[in-house]
Amino acid sequence: MSSDDQDRPRKTLTIKKTARDAHAEDSRKRTRSGARARLVAQNERAREAAERQKNPAPAPRSKQDEAGGPARKRAGGPRRAPRERDDQYIAPATPAGRFYDPFEDDAPPPGYLEQSEPDDAPQRHEPAVEVRPRRPREPRQAEVFPVFAPCPQGLEEALTAEMQALGFDDARIGRAGCSFSADWSGVQRANLYSRLATRILVQVAHAEISHEDDILDLARDTPWERWFGAEQTLRVDTSAIKSPVQSLQYCNLRAKDGICDRLREREGERPSIDTVRPDARVHLFLTGHTATLYLDTSGESLFKRGWRLDKGEAPLRENLAAGMLALAGWDPAAPLLDPFCGSGTILIEGAWIALGVPPGISRPFGFERLRGHDPYRWRDLKEDARSRILPQLEAPLVGYDLDPQAIEFARNNAERAWLTADSIRFEVGDARHITAPADHGWIVTNPPYGERMGTEQDPDLWRDWAACLKRNFAGWQLHAITSDLTLPNQMRLKPKRRVPLHNGSLDCRLFGFELVAAGYRDA
Repeated sequence: MSSDDQDRPRKTLTIKKTARDAHAEDSRKRTRSGARARLVAQNERAREAAERQKNPAPAPRSKQDEAGGPARKRAGGPRRAPRERDDQYIAPATPAGRFYDPFEDDAPPPGYLEQSEPDDAPQRHEPAVEVRPRRPREPRQAEVFPVFAPCPQGLEEALTAEMQALGFDDARIGRAGCSFSADWSGVQRANLYSRLATRILVQVAHAEISHEDDILDLARDTPWERWFGAEQTLRVDTSAIKSPVQSLQYCNLRAKDGICDRLREREGERPSIDTVRPDARVHLFLTGHTATLYLDTSGESLFKRGWRLDKGEAPLRENLAAGMLALAGWDPAAPLLDPFCGSGTILIEGAWIALGVPPGISRPFGFERLRGHDPYRWRDLKEDARSRILPQLEAPLVGYDLDPQAIEFARNNAERAWLTADSIRFEVGDARHITAPADHGWIVTNPPYGERMGTEQDPDLWRDWAACLKRNFAGWQLHAITSDLTLPNQMRLKPKRRVPLHNGSLDCRLFGFELVAAGYRDA
């Protein structure tokens, strides 16, 4: 450096402080908090512990340091903690076995002790909370409806016994049916399991009437919007016993108008009428000076199981066939034979009874199209019913008929009823020349009468059939339904019992016989 440079004044670099820098100096220094601060503190403690392990002997201190004052003051204030290096962090395990992530949130990690408060800190008293025992919630009571189940005349007692077996203990015999009470789940079970009922009708209104217009008021005051509305189709049917009204058709119109007026007032539109396949069915029943409105939950009649598509001449309805088996006292574990089987209705009903197949398991119901229907609960009810079906029959079921087409119809119906070919043995055969499949059993049959007899009747038919029964079926029981009240005389058999039944519009009898071996007079 030259002398001139030494004599020249030296320049210095200065930085002017702005207002922002001054504010930053005056402001409180930012402290770190949260998960990262806890991580740094933990690393420092880990580093301090590692240093103590490396240098277990503490460094010698001066007397002044041991005295604790002058040397520290000369050093310029309190002694700083030694600076620590970052070390590897291992997250503590939570009680559930999952590792805690300190970067996940700012909550304290499990296992850390909270910082104790100083002794002179004011104690905080938490407000006392009164703990009251929680009362158990009372179960909601399901709404119970009065129900009427109609059936063919003559099956009232058997239907009442069936409903009691299904759990409806208050079932009692009525005119052409039985009445009981049930909640909506019970209504569904009755539809699914009843073999003898024609419909399941839920009573929704009942009142005394003196004029046809009272029916209009009764229908208008009934809350139909609970079950159906304008988006569904409607059908109304009317029946009466000893009613003084002049025209049932006019009463039917009054009930229909009351229902439609109610829905128009409540929902702004009235439902359409469908007499073939409606979504909702309403039945008006008149007796004397009373009117009762029923909501039909079945839809189509319950005797329509869904499997009988091929029908012979004058077919027997399914619920009447099941009723004949109930009145005959047939044991489902015993053999069953029908020598005039036709389309196989009695034998297929017997197979479903023996296997425990619910009669409504494969058909739709009217309540499925109503408002508030719970398809999941209905599905569970049917799945529970399917789980109870037996895999196979214990005893033989045999059917004969002279008509090959009738035997073909019977086999087709059995297949649609999910019965295998070996479940029921259908064969073309003459009832006068058949043999018994076992040493005891039941014969339940619907022999030809009325339309089925035709014009050409064999005068020796019943006598020859009776001779075959005495010869081959000793120890068996015979139950036959017929409108010909002279049948026992023609067969030369004395009936043990006779039960009045109606097969459609025909007034019939179910004759019961106990078969014994033929004597010398019958030889």
